[in-house]
Amino acid sequence: MIGSLRGRLTSKHPPHIVLECGGVGYEIETPMSTFLDLPAVGADLFLYTHMQVREDAQTLFGFSTEHEKSMFRMLLKVNGVGAKMALGILSGMSVVDFQRCVQFEDTVTLVKIPGVGKKTAERLIIEMRDRIEIGNVMVLPKGQVPRTDAKSEAVDALVALGYKHAEVSRLVGKLDTDDKSAEDIIRLALRQAVS
Repeated sequence: MIGSLRGRLTSKHPPHIVLECGGVGYEIETPMSTFLDLPAVGADLFLYTHMQVREDAQTLFGFSTEHEKSMFRMLLKVNGVGAKMALGILSGMSVVDFQRCVQFEDTVTLVKIPGVGKKTAERLIIEMRDRIEIGNVMVLPKGQVPRTDAKSEAVDALVALGYKHAEVSRLVGKLDTDDKSAEDIIRLALRQAVS
C-alpha cells in the first residue's frame, strides 16, 4: 500500500490532482478541505494517502493531515458509505465538526452534505459514535481544541443545569442551530424538553 507521497504538484482539477514523484505522476483524489489548501502547480507537496484496490480500478486518495486520512478510513467502514460519500463528508465539514455532529447526534447538519440522507446520517451517528469518542472526550487532532460556538456553549450550559449529556445531545441534535445564539438554542432545547 502507498501510505504517503512527496513530490511536485503538476496538475489540479477538482477533486483530482497529479503528484509527480521520481518521474511517475500519481493521480490522486482529494477532499475539498485538502484541495483548497494546495500550493500552486509546480510546488513541492506531501500528502498522506489511502489506496483503494478494486477489480476494476486502483484509486489513490490524498489528505493534508493524518486525521483526515484516519477519518476517511473510519467512514469507509460504515455500512453504505463508499469512497465518494466519505470524500463528500470531509469536503463538507472538518474532522472536528464531524466529530461534534456525531457527539451531539446532529442529523440536521449531516443531511446538508450532498448524498447524505436522514437514514444515512442516523447510521453515521450510530456507527461512528464508538469509533471517535472516548467517554465524552472527542479525539481531536494534536494541538487542536474544540471550537467554541453557540451550540457547544448551549450544550455546556444545559449540562451545567443538570441535564444528562445524552439527553442534551438528543435535544440539541434535533434543532436547527444555524445562525442562532447560545441563548436561543438553550431556550429551544428547554421548550423541547418540557413539551
